[in-house]
Amino acid sequence: MHGTIESAAKLDALRERASSLPLEQFDPGDPELFRTDTFWPYFDRLRREDPVHYCKDSMFGPYWSVTRYNDIMEIETNHSVFSSASSLGGITIRDIDPDLRRESFISMDPPRHAAQRKTVAPMFTPTHLDNLALNIRKRSAECLDNLPRGEVFDWVDRVSIELTTQMLAVLFDFPWEDRRKLTRWSDIATTIPGPDGLVATEDERQAELAECAGYFARLWKERIAQPPKSDLLSMMAHGAATRDMDAKNFLGNLILLIVGGNDTTRNTMSGSLHALSRHPEQYRKLRDNPALLDSFVPEVIRWQTPLAHMRRTALADFEFRGKQIRKGDKVVMWYVSGNRDEEAIEKPYDFIIDRARPRTHLSFGFGIHRCVGLRLAELQLKIIWEEILKRFDHIDVVGEPKRVYSSFVKGFEALPVKIAA
Repeated sequence: MHGTIESAAKLDALRERASSLPLEQFDPGDPELFRTDTFWPYFDRLRREDPVHYCKDSMFGPYWSVTRYNDIMEIETNHSVFSSASSLGGITIRDIDPDLRRESFISMDPPRHAAQRKTVAPMFTPTHLDNLALNIRKRSAECLDNLPRGEVFDWVDRVSIELTTQMLAVLFDFPWEDRRKLTRWSDIATTIPGPDGLVATEDERQAELAECAGYFARLWKERIAQPPKSDLLSMMAHGAATRDMDAKNFLGNLILLIVGGNDTTRNTMSGSLHALSRHPEQYRKLRDNPALLDSFVPEVIRWQTPLAHMRRTALADFEFRGKQIRKGDKVVMWYVSGNRDEEAIEKPYDFIIDRARPRTHLSFGFGIHRCVGLRLAELQLKIIWEEILKRFDHIDVVGEPKRVYSSFVKGFEALPVKIAA
């Protein structure tokens, strides 16, 4: 069944289930709901009827779901009660064996979080982004000029993966010929082992992550021996808060930067074309007025929500919206639900590329953990569409996307498209 196009009847049945199932049986974190794109009615109902919802039993154990926009922001900014620490489980609904947990700055609480984050922040300053923009435009143009005409190809592989992987290789100053390893390691870092995952077992997953650590350890030694440069690895190798990281912290930060630079941009790049294909009137509007890219980009990022959730762990008993959250409870903030909250966003289910307030979204998080590379992600998306609009009158999506089996990464494995000859 994995990878097949779902029948309309089956999807209707899945949606019907969301309206008839008792709330206490809701498990909105089931990855199958995301693979089939049928999770929306579950979150709609939770926002209406039970916005702070407890799931007693799931493949990830018990957890709370926070589904409204303003509630998510409140949890996100309450660091005294809700922790991101990897030692307590980190930032995803899925618990990792305590022996395998790897600390990164996104899975740290204040004040340690700020020092490590600050080390890589210079990569994303306006001046540095201006320099990167030249590189992004050149590579985008080359990629688009090499696409086939008049035949079906996979947009995810030929464009989204290729361009984001090239960008990652530039950011890390990573050996160019091995750049697709970065894609693989990003996917392995977030995959759920099993029949629907990229690997069958957790042992296989760990073996590939160990390969990632070994490869980067060799590069790290080279950077330490060289004067400081402007790539992420050199910044960490020479940064006061990061140069003495232990092996787990080192791999944790690597995976964070790889996944952050790969999955989010890549899936929004795919999601942008998919969204326009489903909203041809918006596609026409964009072609007629490319200046709308400035609002199109944040609207796509809201629409796609490339990371569906972030998780926190309660440090103390806490009453929230009339619900009693206990110390140690897992609390999942569903960005994908907050981005469709009618109370915060006007017509949230409409894709509107000239939306009045397009930056009202949760896709990058909120507060101190807000995505450090968000401006780079926006820049990449804007440039690729500037170059697309120069070249192609239309790119046709010619089949259903194959979606990722994950309730964390909300993305596409494949998207069949065709450009007229």
